[in-house]
Amino acid sequence: MNLTDVTLREGDQMPGRSFTADEKIESAHALDDLGIPYIQPGFPVTGEKDQRVVSELAGTTDADIVALARALESDIDVALDTDADVVEIFVSASDKHLEHLLGMSRAEMLSMLGEAVDYIRAHDRPAHVTLADAFRTNHDQLCEIIATVPDAEFISLADSVGVRTPATVRQYLERLDGYINFDRLGVHFHDDMGCATANALTAYYAGVGKVDASIAGLGERAGNSALEEVIVACSIEHGDNLGIDSSKLVPICRSVLDTLGEEYGQSKAVLGAAIAEHESGIHTAAMLSDPATLESFDPELFGGQRRLVFGKPTGESSARHLLQRAGIDPDAETVTAYLDALAAKGPLDLEEALLLAEREHGE
Repeated sequence: MNLTDVTLREGDQMPGRSFTADEKIESAHALDDLGIPYIQPGFPVTGEKDQRVVSELAGTTDADIVALARALESDIDVALDTDADVVEIFVSASDKHLEHLLGMSRAEMLSMLGEAVDYIRAHDRPAHVTLADAFRTNHDQLCEIIATVPDAEFISLADSVGVRTPATVRQYLERLDGYINFDRLGVHFHDDMGCATANALTAYYAGVGKVDASIAGLGERAGNSALEEVIVACSIEHGDNLGIDSSKLVPICRSVLDTLGEEYGQSKAVLGAAIAEHESGIHTAAMLSDPATLESFDPELFGGQRRLVFGKPTGESSARHLLQRAGIDPDAETVTAYLDALAAKGPLDLEEALLLAEREHGE
């Protein structure tokens, strides 16, 4: 499965955000270093900033740079002028969106879509298609749209309002089996009901060829499928790192968020420092014995770092482990004295706690 990173385009559309061209370009190069196959940094017709971003990135990355466009020749011309590797067009698929967003009939949309893909292909550029609100579009209508664009490299189904759950995503995809080669099928999820990453993983299990995702789920409203969560889940459960350099995942995702001025919580899955921090006496004792006891994955696999904290909550078992690791006999008197020292000097990390043991109780 391929990943398209949409952090720079989706994140820039959030209310109150306006990433600079330089921020987007720096972030895209970091994502390229991670090994993301497709990066969608902007929507060129929206203005000079995104035109510059796509133009300056095109031809400088291993990733294919994707320019977003509506299914209009005027939009496509601007995207083509940036020399983007791929032009991705989007149209509304559902009756609700056709009526209230585009104000056109289904026949008009199909004609516009087919002509747009042909236009891109005539300019020797790959065409990707995203079908907005596809997961609220009935099966026969989806099949009709898919049949209209046989030359599109990817056709992505978008859950534009985040209304689907893994069960309904699976049902939608199962019904499309036989109507499209799943290697050409993509998905794009929003997180309004908290299901975007789970939905992306459901699509992965179904065998889709491409998933859109963004770092920390950045995107409009509740955001999108979280890039780092999708990568870690596939890597841990299936041994599939999706072609990504796993060892760089956490530091690069954090650096991109820093570049963009975006914050993330310390308890944020995968990225937050707190997910690999342990202080409870029972927990630290187990972690000193076998870290897998209380961790779903070794954070160092993805460039993160485990942090054990010792101080007042530290229990006797942890104290004994620490003293033994420092080469000190953990008799009852020494353990009690060491616990008093930890309570007075803590909180300490593992290295500091070992130094304290050597200083207080070493020969």
